[in-house]
Amino acid sequence: MKTHLVEKIKVLFERFTNLVLVFTILILSLSLTRNISRVKQISLLVEKEEGKVKALENEKEELEKRLQEVQSEEFIEKQLRDKLGLAREGEIIVVLPEDELVKKFAPKFEEEEENLPDPNWKKWLKLFI
Repeated sequence: MKTHLVEKIKVLFERFTNLVLVFTILILSLSLTRNISRVKQISLLVEKEEGKVKALENEKEELEKRLQEVQSEEFIEKQLRDKLGLAREGEIIVVLPEDELVKKFAPKFEEEEENLPDPNWKKWLKLFI
């Protein structure tokens, strides 16, 4: 009887260890799956942020080019001429009136309407009526 009881205990112990082992494997696999999904999400986020960084770097390069252009002597001279109306020594500045003022003084051409002759049937109608 003792051997039978010992065998039952061994079987129960084996089942328990198998159950614990299966439960442990299940928990580990769930944890692994969660970690893999987190890694994928983080890698997508990293790619997105790298794209933003590249866009910002491109914008920075464009702004640096614009800064160099704005600091050039040609740009400064153009701004002085256009905004302040300054000129070099010996140059003559011609100031033209605004477009609307010029349009007021321009002659107006009225378009003549074309009068086509009446068709023959109208002429006959007028003749008899």
